[in-house]
Amino acid sequence: MAFGIQRAELKAWKKAVSDGDIAFLTHYWLDDRFPGCKTVTKAGCANVEKLIEWGKQYGLKPEWIDMRNDYPHFDLFGNEERTILENEGFIDQLERFGLRTKA
Repeated sequence: MAFGIQRAELKAWKKAVSDGDIAFLTHYWLDDRFPGCKTVTKAGCANVEKLIEWGKQYGLKPEWIDMRNDYPHFDLFGNEERTILENEGFIDQLERFGLRTKA
């Protein structure tokens, strides 16, 4: 179940993904399969080869790409989510969703 985002944020993410950009969307998400994780970040791009190449730098495997709904993306959780958001410069998302590590 996704919550904590506005429709405009989702639309902007979908457009960026469709345009072939690597785009990020973080939202609250609860799923019993992932205990301790309260958020997920979707890192997507319609150009799957570009997404695969981007994911290699973080050790993300091509078979982890969710190909559903014309918006190919990796689902990022936990420490991996935090590290990637930090490296990609999305400090606002880390703070907004309480994911920032203590300095």
